This record gives sequence, structure tokens and C-alpha cells, in this order.
Amino acid sequence: MRRGYVSLTDLPAWCVLNDVNFIDVKPADIKGRGYGLVAERDLVTEGDKDEPTVLLTVPRELILCAEGVEEYGKENKEFRQLLDAAGHRSARGDIMLFLLAQLVLSSPDYKGGLGPSTAWTQYFSLLPTHVPTPTLWTESELSYLKGTSLDPAVSVKLIVLTNEFEDLRAKVAELSYWNELFLPDGMITIQDWILLDALFRSRSLGLPKSGESMVPCLDLVNHSSQATAHFDETSNGDAVLYLREGCQVTGGGEITIDYGQDKSPAEMLFSYGFIDLDSTARSLTLPLEPLDDDPLAPAKLHAFGTPPKLELTSDETGEPRWTAPFVYLMCLNEEDGLEFKILQETDGSRHLTMLWQDVDITQTPDKIEELILNHDLHQIFQLRAITVIVNIIQQKLQEITNGPDEDEAPQLARAEIWQAISYLKSTETSILERSLHTLDEQSAQLLQEDAVLEYLKSMGSDENLARAEAANDGEDFS
Repeated sequence: MRRGYVSLTDLPAWCVLNDVNFIDVKPADIKGRGYGLVAERDLVTEGDKDEPTVLLTVPRELILCAEGVEEYGKENKEFRQLLDAAGHRSARGDIMLFLLAQLVLSSPDYKGGLGPSTAWTQYFSLLPTHVPTPTLWTESELSYLKGTSLDPAVSVKLIVLTNEFEDLRAKVAELSYWNELFLPDGMITIQDWILLDALFRSRSLGLPKSGESMVPCLDLVNHSSQATAHFDETSNGDAVLYLREGCQVTGGGEITIDYGQDKSPAEMLFSYGFIDLDSTARSLTLPLEPLDDDPLAPAKLHAFGTPPKLELTSDETGEPRWTAPFVYLMCLNEEDGLEFKILQETDGSRHLTMLWQDVDITQTPDKIEELILNHDLHQIFQLRAITVIVNIIQQKLQEITNGPDEDEAPQLARAEIWQAISYLKSTETSILERSLHTLDEQSAQLLQEDAVLEYLKSMGSDENLARAEAANDGEDFS
């Protein structure tokens, strides 16, 4: 659907009409960063003041949150029908439906029938028509993510968005106004839905009272790991931007907030379309899949309850660490003492229970690493887990190596996107290689343990014994 357009020069008048107040700051188009907020004079927190320095106030009525969407539904019959048919499942979902309504209302192609416009209708036209998040990249650009943690995340996200759109189209089939817009030759397309999701992810924030929200004008403030401002809600529900205590901003300097210092490069690129080169966060998260030949795989996934992941991190010294509770479940079987049972309650309901050494651990599936510490074979279990993770890391490194020809990247990918991809690959390759080195050392240490050698001998594994002897001799058979 064609977007409406409002320029930054129109924003001051909109702010006056809607009681949005900038104090000693103003919106600006900042080279290389898009719209942002800059100081109109030198700003410094005053030590003798009890109250923090206010830079921006936005009335509660303009905050786009689940409550605000519900209120809008009371005023607009057509939107109420859409909300009742497809909403009330999450704050994000309801806000996305609201943004969809504003897309229609603000479009030059709008032919009426959706009620009056709102303050958000005009502000929506100020939002960018392009967001550099990976879900909006070209196929050629996405191909260069092969092997990174972002590759599966983006693929899954695009599938989810497509399913959401098709589900939404089915649910509005009985609503004449909306059904016409969602017809194959209608004005609303899957690309519109993907863009709305990108706008939401890149501009939403968590408010103490309103929760997940979008706040006009506050969403203009760009990110910095050395943020000069922070936001909050007042007792009456207004959103406020404050100068950080101890911060100074010279006139013309940019006002920034922190989008999340702990977010990995992949998370920043996924949600916001850029990577903070000054951030010290170094981590990556990969999905875990059960072993192909594991007959207990479905039960393990069900009992674990959440999508299993492997998280690799690197601290300030570069020391790698890994976290993956599910990997221990992957490596255990019935012979070790892992068991699943179907229990039937007195009301007839049935549920799956997971037992370790005859103890019910259904409620603590993520604590399995702690539970196996006292087992005689805990070193064997540890070795199995390390072996699984090593195989995953080696596969990822191979995928990065065998990815598309990077010599063609300048012709197939936009410059800023290729720069982000290159940084992501370099960072994650470093984490993977460091982790692999550490895991190889841990594996070699375990293969020198008497209990491990005795177990391998009892299992009659010549290959494992050879690896153990190689580890003792300091030879590399990898």
C-alpha cells in the first residue's frame, strides 16, 4: 500500500496540536543516522536540583500500548471488528493491527470507510518507508548471512510473519471492509505486514506502567552505548525523556538513549538494522535440534517446554563460555536413567512427566546439568555435551567458509548492509573459533580422566580410546 508522507518540518506543528513538548532539544535529520534529537544549547545536569532535567514530554493519550489500542477500538467500529476478529493475543499483535489501520488511513489510496484519522495517522506518515532490518533485505543480501546466528532467526521470522498475514487474511474474510483490502489484488500485501513488524521492533520500548509501547517523538531518539538520556513514565502516565545524571551535551550534540547494552550484534541488527560498534557485548545464540537417531527426541522437546538454544558468550578478557541446558537432555538416554511417563489425573487429563534416576524433574528441565553432577558418569555426560557443541560449532564455521562469494558482495548488497554483515561474521567467527579451542581443551582434559578411560574401555570403543591416547600424547587427531 502506498504510504502517506509527512516531513520533519511538519512535526513542530503536530507537536503543538498534541501537547508534545521539547525542552531545549529539537528533532533533526542527522547524517548517517536518520532522524534524531539534538540539543539547542549546552545541557548539563544541575547538582543542586532535586528533579532531573526534562528534555521531552509526551501525553499519555499518545502512547501506543495495548490499553491505548483498546480505547481506540471503542471509538472506531471498523477497527473494533478487526481487533475482535484478530487481536487480543498480545500487545505486539494489537499494536500491529493499530498500525495497519493507520497505514490505511494515511495512504493516498484511502477511499474512506474507516472512520476519522487520529493524531497517530499523521505521525505514522513521518515514520520511515524503509527500515534496514534483515526481514526487509533482498534475497542476495540475506544469502551472506549463511552460517551466522542471524540466518536461522531471520528465516524463522519471515515464516512467522507470512503465517500471521495469512491467518489475518482468513480472519477478516467475513468483514467486508477489511476483506476487500486483503484480497490478492487488494491494497494490503505481505510486504506491508513485514514493514509494520520492522517499524514496531525498531521503535517499540518497554515503559514501566504501559509495558510494550510505541511513543511518538521519543522513538526519534537514537541509540548509543554511552547514552546521555533515559526515559520513564510520570505518575499520571505521561512519557518523559530525562538528561542522564552527570551527563553534558554541547549545543548541537545528539541526545541518545541505550537500546540495550547486553544485546549481541545479531540482536541489534535483527531488531534495529544496525550494529553498535562501540558495544562490548560479544555473544551469539544458535537453535538446538535433537539428535536425528534419538527415539526420545519428541518427549525431550515437549518436556523442555521452550525452543532449545545454545548461547556462546565472550567476556571482557575474551574467555568464551557456553550455556545450553537442553544439550544435556540430548545426551542422556534410558540406560543412563532418563525416563518419560504418561500420568493420568483423576479428572481424566493426561500429561507427560520426566524422571531422572526415578525422581520427577518435570518442573525443572533446565536444571539437568546440576542434577547429573552426583552421577558416577557425570564426566561422560559432560564429554557427550561438549562433543555435540563442537560438532555444531564446526558446522557453523564450515557454513561461513562455504558461503556466497564475498568478492561479488559490493554489487549484490548495499554498502551499509554489507558492512554490518562483515562485522557480524567477523565477530561471530571469532567467538566460534575461541569457543572451539576452549571446548577442545576441555574435551582433552576429560579424556585423561580415569573414569572416562574406564568407561570407554568398557564400551569397547577403539576410536574413543585412540582419541584419549592422542590427548594424553598431545597429538591432534581433529
